Amino acid sequence: MCYIFFMSSIQLPQAPRRSLVDSAIDLIRNQIETGVWKVGDRIPKEQELADMLQIGRNTVREAVRVLSHANMLEVRQGDGTYVRMSVDSAEIMRRVNRASLQDHFELRAVLETEAARLAAIHSTKADIALLRQLLNQRGEQHDAASLEKFIEADMALHNAIAQSSKNTALAELYRYFSTTIKDNMLSALSDSELPEPGFQVHRKLIDAIEAHDEEEAVAAVTELTRPLIIALKA
Repeated sequence: MCYIFFMSSIQLPQAPRRSLVDSAIDLIRNQIETGVWKVGDRIPKEQELADMLQIGRNTVREAVRVLSHANMLEVRQGDGTYVRMSVDSAEIMRRVNRASLQDHFELRAVLETEAARLAAIHSTKADIALLRQLLNQRGEQHDAASLEKFIEADMALHNAIAQSSKNTALAELYRYFSTTIKDNMLSALSDSELPEPGFQVHRKLIDAIEAHDEEEAVAAVTELTRPLIIALKA
């Protein structure tokens, strides 16, 4: 176990006054993410942190509590506070949610490409039957009044493809990411100048999955996602 001790004379950047607790959280998290405080290290004591950040001990205590709940820190009564994880998963997802529309669709393309490839390998007859049912429910087009319902049907189809991959980690990540995808689909499809992936190319994707043709499945996902990404870049 590695122990790191800091003298109170060491100064970290002073916390901006936008929100003392949030600023303290950001500064402590940055020390961990940049490797100044590594997993297993004991961080400075409460008063030392307060002196470094030039804030009150109560603010430090609240920041440590929040990061403990995020599993970045571990408070050991009578011993100190230790770095437990080098990443804050909730903060990572907040950063993902704040990314640009183009970034979101590029990430979606990555996830859906691998989901389709694995589905082509592992899908069952029951999976294919469900995919075709969901494709028919999705339909061909939407209008302004039914846009949100159309997107929900589209996401149900793509979530089912991810489930058909039989990769639990990928399927769960895609399911979590679906909330952000839905918001971005609403934004994209509300813009009539952006292309909308149609029924036929979705059917081509499911045909490839049913035929266990990995290359065709990947090609169909590319056909689905590339026009929108190109349009966003333009």
